[in-house]
Amino acid sequence: MRSSGVLMHISSLPSPYGIGTMGKAAVQFVDFLEEAGQTYWQILPVCPTSYGDSPYQSFSSFAGNPYFIDLDYLCLDGLLKKEECEAYNWGGDETQVDYGILYENRYDLLKKAFARFKADEPEDFKTFCEEEAEWLDNYALFMALKDANHGAAWFTWDRDLKFRKAEALEKVKEDKKEDIAFWKMLQYLFYKQWRELKDYANVRGIKIIGDVPIYVAGDSADVWANPEQFYLNEDLEMIDVAGCPPDAFSATGQLWGNPLYRWDYHRNTGYQWWISRMSYCFRLYDVVRIDHFRGFDEYFSIPYGDKDARGGHWEKGPGIDLFRKIEQALGWKQVIAEDLGYMTDSVRHLVYESGFPGMKVLEFAFDSRDSGCASDYLPHNYPENCVAYTGTHDNETIVGWWKSITVAERKLARDYLCDHATPEEELYKCFISLIMRSAARVCVIPMQDYMGLDNRFRMNKPSTVGMNWKWRIKKRDLTKKLQKEIYDVTLRYGRKNWD
Repeated sequence: MRSSGVLMHISSLPSPYGIGTMGKAAVQFVDFLEEAGQTYWQILPVCPTSYGDSPYQSFSSFAGNPYFIDLDYLCLDGLLKKEECEAYNWGGDETQVDYGILYENRYDLLKKAFARFKADEPEDFKTFCEEEAEWLDNYALFMALKDANHGAAWFTWDRDLKFRKAEALEKVKEDKKEDIAFWKMLQYLFYKQWRELKDYANVRGIKIIGDVPIYVAGDSADVWANPEQFYLNEDLEMIDVAGCPPDAFSATGQLWGNPLYRWDYHRNTGYQWWISRMSYCFRLYDVVRIDHFRGFDEYFSIPYGDKDARGGHWEKGPGIDLFRKIEQALGWKQVIAEDLGYMTDSVRHLVYESGFPGMKVLEFAFDSRDSGCASDYLPHNYPENCVAYTGTHDNETIVGWWKSITVAERKLARDYLCDHATPEEELYKCFISLIMRSAARVCVIPMQDYMGLDNRFRMNKPSTVGMNWKWRIKKRDLTKKLQKEIYDVTLRYGRKNWD
């Protein structure tokens, strides 16, 4: 069955409180997608953001982002008052997320909700804490300790806390009992609102595509609680870190800085941590996109402390064994393999063996810098078992991309379209139509591309910090005209959701 969807993160939804949430605007967006004939809503990771405000650098790979808890819903639940929410500064630009303001104000407000929550604790809160204890206990303790250490990374903490000495942890659990309960409450509220939103979407035929980063952040509850699973030395310092090698797009490569997995440990434990992680993901999402899939075949290892990726080398990953173990434990699940970048025969074989659809990005099809793979991204070469995109959260918008490519590349793209007449300001629609009529079973279009926005509105520029993950849509932008345009192209190419 041919189908399509829209890529837009929760943070990009309209809201009077500085960032998109799981509230009324999210419900209205689901309605928008349903009426536009869509099947999928793709989002980015919903975990708490840490360094650089990136959803791919999180304090936990299991926890939900407290910023996404809807404040108006908390008012309806009696945990907050409208005037309390409106008393804080949430930023003056409705098109941008100001993470600094959120960090300063959001938690202060949520602590007011906590005071009322404690006074009338829901009956199912204890059950939630017990059911999620495997990750929740460590996460709540980790966040309470971060607060106590003024946000400092765990590897700078007092040695007994850094090494999780039992006596030291028990003392913290007693001294910081209230703080720990606060962080648990936030997760309870997040999951309550998330389940309601997902159920609402699913009833209307909309499936949620979630995103799972292959790596976790060094400063995370995951690494602090499970140091034996990561490539650390005896003092719990990283030895090598993750990244990508130099290529035609970056002379120094990409230095991500995430700790690497000890795949021998994971193999010897039957990949239990990964099974738990994926099980959690499939409770949240209907479909899971796994970021940097090639890292499961081979991963790039860079000495810790290097300033760029040039000193790195390739190491062998777990391969298909990991995914066989996950399937044995959880059954067959819908996964999208993010297989972008430089592809080797062994990576292609891994994707084929897994049975997962890979990704095709139109912007890569006409890049003169790519000497090996560009033809793979030409729509006439798309296999049925793939997910096609104009671009992803890491790419330029299609309008921005067109402005940035060379004259020769523009001619190549025009020739491929057999279209030298459409005005440039309308050309983005032609590129959307191009992949929508491909053989790809699923097409996902970023909302910025449907709106014809330029690079001022892109979500992320890799290897940069400070200006990313900020874009937000205005409520008035989700017009009936835009909805009909999406519906028409979806219907035209046989991708309408008839459920």
